[in-house]
Amino acid sequence: MKNIRKSIASILLLIFFLVFNHQSIAQYSFKIAKMKYGGGGDWYCNKTSLTNLIKFCNSNLRTNIAPEEDIVEPSSPELFTYPFVHLTGHGNVLFSDGDVANLRKYLIGGGFLHVDDNYGLDKFIRREMKKVFPELSFVELPFNHPIYNQKFKFPNGLPKIHEHDNKPPQGFGLIYEGRLVCFYSFECDLGNGWEDQAVYKDPETIRLKALQMGANLLAYSLTSF
Repeated sequence: MKNIRKSIASILLLIFFLVFNHQSIAQYSFKIAKMKYGGGGDWYCNKTSLTNLIKFCNSNLRTNIAPEEDIVEPSSPELFTYPFVHLTGHGNVLFSDGDVANLRKYLIGGGFLHVDDNYGLDKFIRREMKKVFPELSFVELPFNHPIYNQKFKFPNGLPKIHEHDNKPPQGFGLIYEGRLVCFYSFECDLGNGWEDQAVYKDPETIRLKALQMGANLLAYSLTSF
């Protein structure tokens, strides 16, 4: 019975994605969003990241995503219109009670959150996601997890895009009833790798790895109901 309810909730959420995006559906299949959170952290950083990721996915995965991301707050009812939401920054993250309840409902119902530590986010996001899922803890995902094995293969896990504390990159997840609902990229900085080349002047080989891994995240979010 629990699996049936879970399947029904996932189907309803997918329908919700489509219905709420009816204004753009004639041209685009759906939109993705960046999360605007409280606490004073720079949620708005990496300004060109998602547009470049969208362009890459539309070219390489044959998706039909609207070319510009939306901005969504965790307490907003519009959160449920996005199959993929990206959260990043360097500083404090603070979720209100309303944020916590709405974000939990979104993730349990089939939504997907990618948290990307842009350096300095770790202690804040772990604290706040514990509010959302007090019964769960982040676990490091094995390299054979499907998220590393979508169209693009990453047999050694996350690529290293930028140096932070001279540590290897790690991919953590929150897994609810067998489904990965939140992926947390740490010591990696995928979002920086998605930026326009002029921003950080990363080699194209590094940018390509970042975009390929980002495409895997988005592909997984669309097939993991």
